[in-house]
Amino acid sequence: MKKHGKEFRFLKTYRNLAEVLTDRKLASLGDAFINFVYSLALSNKKEQPSGAKVKGRVLAEALRKAGLRKYMPSRITRHMLADATEGLAVYAWLHHYVTLEESVTMLEKTEDLVEGLSQWLLTIKDRIRF
Repeated sequence: MKKHGKEFRFLKTYRNLAEVLTDRKLASLGDAFINFVYSLALSNKKEQPSGAKVKGRVLAEALRKAGLRKYMPSRITRHMLADATEGLAVYAWLHHYVTLEESVTMLEKTEDLVEGLSQWLLTIKDRIRF
């Protein structure tokens, strides 16, 4: 897949999945991205504009369910797991591993947000290359 070039000068090069999952600055941007994707999915379901935030507990649970916890350090908080989910999601989108539309559809098609996020994360994991 095509990578963003000079389009996003803030992007750095990562050697592996663990580096992406533990980048707190990337997680900060990912927080806004995940809430935007979820808000779009919710808007489509309700057939009207809607804004929402995804709770950290939900993000952490989705990361665990997707089997990505093993890429994180051993002693870690739920907040750090949520950050990892956020960072990975925005990294994948910025590098064209997933599209915005595809991401919205994945969250929209399931009633269980943890399940939708988990499937999204698994898709990202399968496509990502370092």
